[in-house]
Amino acid sequence: MKDMQENAGIKLFALNSNQELAEKIAEEMGVELCDASVKHFSDGEIQININESVRGDDVFIIQSISDPVNENFMELMVMMDALRRASAGSINAVIPYYGYARADRKARSREPITAKLIANFISLAGADRVVTLDLHAGQLQGFFNIPVDHLLAIYTQARYFKESGIADDVVVVAPDHNSVKLARNLAELLKAPIAIVDKRDAARVDEADIIGDVKGHKCIVFDDLIDTGGKMVDAATALHAAGATKIYACATHPIFSGNAVKELGASAYDEVVVTDTIAISEEKQFDKLRVLSVAPIFAKAISLIYHNQSVDALFDKSDSI
Repeated sequence: MKDMQENAGIKLFALNSNQELAEKIAEEMGVELCDASVKHFSDGEIQININESVRGDDVFIIQSISDPVNENFMELMVMMDALRRASAGSINAVIPYYGYARADRKARSREPITAKLIANFISLAGADRVVTLDLHAGQLQGFFNIPVDHLLAIYTQARYFKESGIADDVVVVAPDHNSVKLARNLAELLKAPIAIVDKRDAARVDEADIIGDVKGHKCIVFDDLIDTGGKMVDAATALHAAGATKIYACATHPIFSGNAVKELGASAYDEVVVTDTIAISEEKQFDKLRVLSVAPIFAKAISLIYHNQSVDALFDKSDSI
């Protein structure tokens, strides 16, 4: 009842990308999702109707830029334009998964920096603030000229491994050199050593590709997302060959494109731990999958932002683990 009274003035909207997560966030906050309809015409055009007044209100829109990426992104753009024209007091884009984040630099000639383009569009459509989780690179916050609250799932993930007993005698493994910083952060929370998969032969992977001691230990392969799953499956193969006793995959964003579900299900992993930033359809569910909810993180962040309070409490390690 207290949460409902404190957050009563918040207008919380959900679009089509992840209705289940939006409902969990609303439940955590003790509020109801606002009434809006999102329709698609036969040619793919999007029509949005907001069925209640938002004049002068602080509005939060929950939408991941996930598959179908362009469709979900356009839903967010159209919704923000509708809210701006309806005189919303503030428009806050809550984006659990920020699509196009990997296109964050020019790696080749004549290549776009699409992550920056998306940031420009979000600002242009009327967003006053972005709330997101585990960006592919933290520097993407600098692509925006509006405030960005960059939340982290690592405390929820670390708590899960501690409470399940997996954190005892474990090694945190980076599936490649780009993921070393992430692995080190989790290792610090779990007070565990790290190892790195140093795959050099594109055709094969074995125990020689592991930098670090994993023999006789449990291992957690840690990354920010799982797309096709190839990198994670190769890591599991190398760790199994190197003598790891139990192997766990952990990532925030379950993109699961291509044959990822089939390959992960048949891999050496004992469990694949992800969060619900992206809705996982029934055909992408498999026995080894374990989904942690990030709804409490977003619910607390939205409430703090609405009350003009610091979100530092969400990054207090001693309180979170």
